[in-house]
Amino acid sequence: MRIFLKTIAFGIFFLISFSTIESESPVNTKAYNPPPKVGDIAPDINLLSVDRATSYKLSDLRGKIVLLNFWASLAAPCRFENPNLVKTYKQFKDKSFKNAHGFTIYSVSLDSNVDNWKNAIAKDQLIWPYHVSDLKAYDSEVVALYGVRSIPYNYLIDGDGKILAINLRGTQLAQTLQKYLK
Repeated sequence: MRIFLKTIAFGIFFLISFSTIESESPVNTKAYNPPPKVGDIAPDINLLSVDRATSYKLSDLRGKIVLLNFWASLAAPCRFENPNLVKTYKQFKDKSFKNAHGFTIYSVSLDSNVDNWKNAIAKDQLIWPYHVSDLKAYDSEVVALYGVRSIPYNYLIDGDGKILAINLRGTQLAQTLQKYLK
């Protein structure tokens, strides 16, 4: 009986974990601005890294193709997508593109616990340097700025800061990057 109950509990946890995490309340009730769309210049972000001393600006990455990735350590869909991001990063990080040299990922964590965030980065071997968060989860101003309602969510940005694509997952990311190679 005990094994049966554990199996049922695990099944429920598994189903809940692999559903997309969504905000339960409207994102940031301040003045609503529509999220950026393909063709727009990506709004700048400047947040602290995991060491809580260094900050990284999204705009400082101009000249590279950047995947602006919104995720959280406790969101199973995000963790499930991470191996694809690592593979794609390794494949394209040193490539030359039509208007950029190199590919990187600017990861914005929607975590509120720095230790969970750090542990997930290490465990999933997220090897790019740009991991940032304000540790406000869905209350972050960046969430409202980019219209993030569920995670994982991302924006692919060209070397000039222009948004090329939104919410690429799995092999779509590598296929899209392939189109922009020199």
